[in-house]
Amino acid sequence: MAQQQEVMQKVVDILRPFVKSPEALSAVSMETSILKDLKVNSARLVDIVLEIEDQFGIAVSDEAADKVKTVGDAVSLIMKNAA
Repeated sequence: MAQQQEVMQKVVDILRPFVKSPEALSAVSMETSILKDLKVNSARLVDIVLEIEDQFGIAVSDEAADKVKTVGDAVSLIMKNAA
C-alpha cells in the first residue's frame, strides 16, 4: 500500500490545477483546508474527489466525500479505501 507521504504528494498533484495560489500549495500540510486555505470552491472539490477516485482506483461515497475538508482528510480517505 502507498505510504502516507506518497499519497499526500499525489493529492497535492491532483489539487494543483484547482488551486489559484501556487504559494498556498507550496506550504501545504495535512491540516491545510482545501476550501479555506487553498481557496477551492465546493463545486471544484467534487471534481477533486472524482479525480482521486480515478487516480487511486477507489470508490468514494457521497457521505465520505462530504467529510473531505483538509488535505489530511483526503489522504486518510485514500489510505482507508486503497487498503
